[in-house]
Amino acid sequence: VFMKKYIIQKKPFIVPTTDGKLIEEHFGNASSKSSGISIAHMVAPPKWEEPFQTPEFEEYTYVIKGKKQFIIDDEVIVLKAGESIKINKNVRVQYSNPFNESCEYIAICLPAFSINLVNREEKN
Repeated sequence: VFMKKYIIQKKPFIVPTTDGKLIEEHFGNASSKSSGISIAHMVAPPKWEEPFQTPEFEEYTYVIKGKKQFIIDDEVIVLKAGESIKINKNVRVQYSNPFNESCEYIAICLPAFSINLVNREEKN
């Protein structure tokens, strides 16, 4: 049996959201049943934010357009287009876009993003 040596993803899984954020998972648990890595293209609308979380995976973010804010412990970090960050696993972080323009970015998680591994905190 001939096996292809590559996979081209033309129909990423669009993750349903309620906060206006676009999440297109190209590889990962939802799209390719791959739990080793996830790669997603995202667009966070202006004024978007997630609750704090302490993921059990490393997360890499590469900003394509706009700016994205990270709060890691008590440090506020803002990345702009062309910049990237790696956040180690088991680190408490909050992702947000408090700015007036959308933020487009690529997120890569090792192992793959899973709702069971993200450990989001409940909003008060």
